[in-house]
Amino acid sequence: MAAALADATVGAIEAVGGYGGGVYLRSGTPGLLRLAVLAGLPGPLMRPWWRMHINRPFPIAEAYRTGRPVYLADAEDAMRRFPQLMAGLPFPFGSLYAPVGDAGDRYGVLVALRPATPGRPVAAADRERMLTAAGRLGAALAATAAGGGSVTWDGEPVCLQLPTAATPPVRTARFTWDPDTGAVHADEELPRLLGLAPGPPLATAGELLAALPPEDAYGLWALAHRVAAADRTVRRRIWLRGREGRPYLLELDRDRDGTGDDGRDVPGAGDRDGTGAGAGGDRRDVTGAGGRGRTLTGFLVDPGSGPVVAAAGDRLPRGLVSLDRLGRISHVSSTAETLLGHSRTELTGRVLWEAVEWFGRPAYEDHLRAALLSDEPVDFLAHRDSGHWLAVSVHPGHDGLTLTLADTDRPAYSPGAVSGAGPGIGSPADRAGVLYRPVALAIALTEAVTARQVSAVVTDELLPAFGGRQLAIYLLDERQLHLAWETGFPQGFLDRFDGVGLDARLPGVETLTTGRPLFFESMGKLADAYPGIPMDAHVGARAFLPLIASGRRVGSCILGFDQPRGFSPEERTVLTALAGLIAQALDRARRYDSEAALARGLQDALLPHRLPRTRNLDTAARYLPGTQGMEVGGDWYDVVVTGRGLALVVGDVQGHGVAAAATMGQLRSALRAFALQGHDPREVVSGTNRLLIDLDPGQFASCVYAVTDPATGLTRAIRAGHPQPLLRHPDGRTEVLDLPGGVVLGVDPAAAYPVTEFHLPRGATLALYTDGLVERPGTDIDQGVERLRAALAGVGRAPLAEVADRLIGDARQATDRPDDIALLLAARTGPEEP
Repeated sequence: MAAALADATVGAIEAVGGYGGGVYLRSGTPGLLRLAVLAGLPGPLMRPWWRMHINRPFPIAEAYRTGRPVYLADAEDAMRRFPQLMAGLPFPFGSLYAPVGDAGDRYGVLVALRPATPGRPVAAADRERMLTAAGRLGAALAATAAGGGSVTWDGEPVCLQLPTAATPPVRTARFTWDPDTGAVHADEELPRLLGLAPGPPLATAGELLAALPPEDAYGLWALAHRVAAADRTVRRRIWLRGREGRPYLLELDRDRDGTGDDGRDVPGAGDRDGTGAGAGGDRRDVTGAGGRGRTLTGFLVDPGSGPVVAAAGDRLPRGLVSLDRLGRISHVSSTAETLLGHSRTELTGRVLWEAVEWFGRPAYEDHLRAALLSDEPVDFLAHRDSGHWLAVSVHPGHDGLTLTLADTDRPAYSPGAVSGAGPGIGSPADRAGVLYRPVALAIALTEAVTARQVSAVVTDELLPAFGGRQLAIYLLDERQLHLAWETGFPQGFLDRFDGVGLDARLPGVETLTTGRPLFFESMGKLADAYPGIPMDAHVGARAFLPLIASGRRVGSCILGFDQPRGFSPEERTVLTALAGLIAQALDRARRYDSEAALARGLQDALLPHRLPRTRNLDTAARYLPGTQGMEVGGDWYDVVVTGRGLALVVGDVQGHGVAAAATMGQLRSALRAFALQGHDPREVVSGTNRLLIDLDPGQFASCVYAVTDPATGLTRAIRAGHPQPLLRHPDGRTEVLDLPGGVVLGVDPAAAYPVTEFHLPRGATLALYTDGLVERPGTDIDQGVERLRAALAGVGRAPLAEVADRLIGDARQATDRPDDIALLLAARTGPEEP
């Protein structure tokens, strides 16, 4: 499957003039997409975007959710429609997103990134090409699914290099590749260039691909597929990496008449006795890519040390480093060796931020992402080590990046900062990064509801933006500061500061009482300002920020850094402003937490804590609150012993919060009262409907109400706008009942609710539930009901409590439940009676 994904990604990127892209697929986690293939961009730099929930306000999620493509011409277009995308990737680029599916089944989203086209929308031709590529991929995945293969993705993305447009200098090794058989015929030079041990000559495409890193093997496979499938003679190239990390240029062309470019017959052309195109898995076969007679001719080029280019670069006062788009170093000038402190041998073939550790700092990763995505030069200052600063310029291109390096003085405003504005700053990418960092936190905070969610957002957004490693948040309560959140500090270190009063001479207290942020460029300076203050083992810097919302003191926030650093005037201003946003979010969250605690207490008090036991009829119930926004809902269940039999009810009040919980309690009490008075099911539901209209006009609720005679199994049921119940027969056959039903409660005081009678035989199980158990974003509710029916059918003869646990097992494991879930099961256990 990965091979088909790689081919589709490369095809879409090339079709729309892009420089990167990928494919997101459904994962084993409901509602979660995972990045399966990433082309033209380094995987580690894009790690925050490996996962995408389909409910998030991003174009990938919208394309999947709606089944409609999304086209963004530039940053302005993206900012207007998807501000969170630009908050996380604040760089000027264009992007196209096409849903991938077949016959109503949606598998994922195809993505292509390209330079921005300000003022010009995405052309109709590019839209059509994108949809065509997505359609072909959808058909391929449908065929995989039909053959019993998996079309979900739960691992890390496969990263692949894009074909290059560069012209090769010389040809040093030659081979042919028959796409119908997988047979390869190579000269003696090819295995030597690939670094293979002496042995039999390469005979199959699988052996050739196995000699390459996975990202290059998939890229070569995709290239071969496209060359073989072309309807004309084509010649394409791709940079590869050998066993020793040396870069090689491989050229493929297709000989339409089965002869080589010198007119001789190509060995193996049309031979169908080959062993296949790969060593296994997705790379096994390119059969059908071209057709009989479409033999590929390949040349592998060793550029060597590039003496002319290297000599020219070595004479420059600045260092030169060349990278491919996956971040792998292909060339280092002698000046760059000195500036980076590593030899050419140590660097060539390795990923930049792995070979040069300090390049992996979050601030520098952000600059590299800016260059890769904006396709514009980016300049910044880099702190190599104590006393050494470098001015770095990054120049992107279709095939990779060129870095220039030069010694520079440390910034006067920031004696120890790990990043700062270098000479020449002012590119759109740099300006966007400065503008949208606060926006990223602000937008994320709007979705945080509880104090823990606010703290988690600050950890995820604020710390990486400023290179921090530690965070502590203290909240004020009764003139004492209490630790509400911490990360990165030694275990137990902050406990001694928990509960300190506002008269304590501590920076976390004084920043709140004075309203002034405090910045310390090193722990030594902190110790000088506050003699005797306990210190942890870190030697870095600290920032203490007051959390004040609309004049109300909320608490204080502490940022910690592993290394000494300064804080520029711009950083101090931004951090102070962000502290105000955090304070507002925490103040709102504390009020919400109080309301949520009240609502949950109310809801817990209103739901039955124990179900009545009756002869011949067992019952079991489960309730799960929703997790989105942490609001309580209006779902409920109940079991009532009446003179007519055992009454079973499951209902769902519209909305969330205290009002919904209160309405739920009133409806449960009303239903119970009507049932205990001996009313028949129609009177119970009609009376509850009229009561809801009188109590709260405009509030709606759905329910299923059933009364079962435990002795005979005779059941009379009513449905009011609620999902259909399920009935599992003694032989395991499970059906969705067809109760005619009426409108939801609270709409029409004269509404009619028909009663349906059916028999519940011994050994049968009746399942009532709310829609939270069967609804999933982006899918039809009928699919969810069918999943539940199949799950109930497969439970076997398990105890009823175990059956209930199994039916809600997946929902219990989900971390993102948009709605509450109520489930009520009833099983006949006694003998049949006349």
